[in-house]
Amino acid sequence: MSLWRTLLVAIAALGRTKARSLLTVLGVIIGVGAVIAMVSIGEGAKRKVAGTFQSMGTSTLVVSSGSSQSGGARGGAGSQPTLTWDDLEAIRELPEVAWAAPQLRSNQQVLSEGANWQTQVYGTQPEWFEIRDWEVTSGERLTAADVASARKVAVIGTTVVTNLFGDGADPVGETIRIGKVPFVITGVLAKKGTSAMGSDNDDVIVIPSSTFTTKVSGGGGKYLAGQILVAAADPERTAPAVRAIGELLRTRHRLRDGQDDDFSVRDLAAIAAAMQESTATITSLLAGVALVSLIVGGIGIMNIMLVSVTERTREIGLRMALGARPRDVLTQFLIEAIVLSVIGGLLGIAAGFGAATYMAKAFGFPMLIQTEIVALAVGVSAGVGVVFGVYPARKASLLEPISALRAE
Repeated sequence: MSLWRTLLVAIAALGRTKARSLLTVLGVIIGVGAVIAMVSIGEGAKRKVAGTFQSMGTSTLVVSSGSSQSGGARGGAGSQPTLTWDDLEAIRELPEVAWAAPQLRSNQQVLSEGANWQTQVYGTQPEWFEIRDWEVTSGERLTAADVASARKVAVIGTTVVTNLFGDGADPVGETIRIGKVPFVITGVLAKKGTSAMGSDNDDVIVIPSSTFTTKVSGGGGKYLAGQILVAAADPERTAPAVRAIGELLRTRHRLRDGQDDDFSVRDLAAIAAAMQESTATITSLLAGVALVSLIVGGIGIMNIMLVSVTERTREIGLRMALGARPRDVLTQFLIEAIVLSVIGGLLGIAAGFGAATYMAKAFGFPMLIQTEIVALAVGVSAGVGVVFGVYPARKASLLEPISALRAE
């Protein structure tokens, strides 16, 4: 019998027990679907992590003040002001550093003519936009003259625009009040989306650092009451920049050997890499668990095929009596097992696509379907059919025709 004819016979045999065949491949469907969905969402999560850290700018370092300690109780990073404005200028002189800028922050109620909104107000300098790689879609960014003259000007994010002026408005030239102080809007920032922690990057107002310290938060004297954002000269020099900044600040703060740093330097690229590695590990574990479903599905196929051999003993005997060879019987039952697993694999692909699409929308991740994963899942499902179909097929092929014909 030709292979094509054997395939048609196998499909016809499975078609006679549609419900049982579907239940048989359920484990394969779940396994393939889970593998595709988990890997797709995992890759999407990795892409989102990379994108959100990219929104902070490439090769970005965050320098923060140290922690306070009182009566044995220690505060968090930044609770004790240790960074100074002179530290900022010294960091800018390092050859490993391309840009450095202060990042002062305060939560403020902001008012326009017809609305109000509570948002984050950043006080900074023009280099901040270069570090964050943040352009404006309308107007212009802060300038050195704005900082030098402590002008009451502001560049605002799209979320603030929407809540104060309406979606799609161009508020350049309009006046808003931060607290009780009027500011003229000079620019609108390009949309950045959510941060790695899930906060809205676009819910922000940026004003000159000099204006921030005099009009918003009060003067901090020589101390910089916030963080310093630093961009390394190039990605390969990020680690040397971390070391150089640490050595510089220890020298400037006169810290002795063995004395703890009174500051911290964080490498956002390293944090992003660690988060991506963790996401990849979790994705691999979930995919591994999903693969177990394929094995369970394979065992189900083997069990049903053994039942099928028992039920069709007389049919097997009749075929052998009419001239079918043992390898023909072996081929038929093996093809039935492979057809079951391939059908399960195809249905699993559909289920995986559906689950990945739903979860991507629910979690806000991009859906990244990898063709090689799809091909691997189908290949594994077909392999499951071969591996777990061999024993029932061989058992069928070894039946004695006379004994098979006598079977009830």
